[in-house]
Order: sequence, then C-alpha cells, then structure tokens
Amino acid sequence: MYTNLLVQIKNGQMAKKEQIKVPYSNMDMSVAEVLAKNKYIDSVAKKGRAPKRYIEIKLNGNLSDFKFISKPSRRLYFGSKDLKSVKQGYGLGLISTSKGIMSTKKARKENVGGVYLFEVW
Repeated sequence: MYTNLLVQIKNGQMAKKEQIKVPYSNMDMSVAEVLAKNKYIDSVAKKGRAPKRYIEIKLNGNLSDFKFISKPSRRLYFGSKDLKSVKQGYGLGLISTSKGIMSTKKARKENVGGVYLFEVW
C-alpha cells in the first residue's frame, strides 16, 4: 500500500541510499509515477517477473516529509472545489479519482474529486 511506499522512500533518503526496491502493486506504481513526474524522486521502474515483481525507485532527496489525510479506517472524500494548495504551492497532494491517481492541481483542472490520499512536501 502507498503508506509503506512513502515510509520506505523517506527512510531510504534519510539513510542516504541511491535507490530502493519495494514490492509491486498497481497503486504503488501509479503513486511513484506521480511523485517522479513532480520531481520528488528521480525515476521509477517496474522490474522482475509476475510472482516476484518489484518497483525500483531512484531517490534524489527532495521528499522531506508527508502527511496522510485518508487512512484505511477512515476515507476522506473531497470534491474538486474543496481541493486547496499544499504548503502555499510548494507541496503536492495526491488524490485517487475515477480517472486514476493524480495530483490535486490536475484534479482541480479536470474538475474531478475523490479520496484524498496524502500530502508531500
């Protein structure tokens, strides 16, 4: 799940590692791709074969902290008009919509809402 992914990314950066490997899931892959697109990590690659697939993430040290908004026990849904900027535009919020996982800026632009996952800065 994306919670484990974020914690592993932050711990890898604190340990000054160049790359980390996490177990593959579709949600983790899409979250990592959005983080890579917004330059919080360098690159993302899917490696391995079907039963032992993993995600290889190259770190760059740009992710300083994160805050979970929705939790598995409590999902928080936001409409497109309720999405605000994170850290006055210096952060990034991720939202799970019917069109996939995207940043809050893109969700506002496409006028879609969904489950607000987390904020990163």
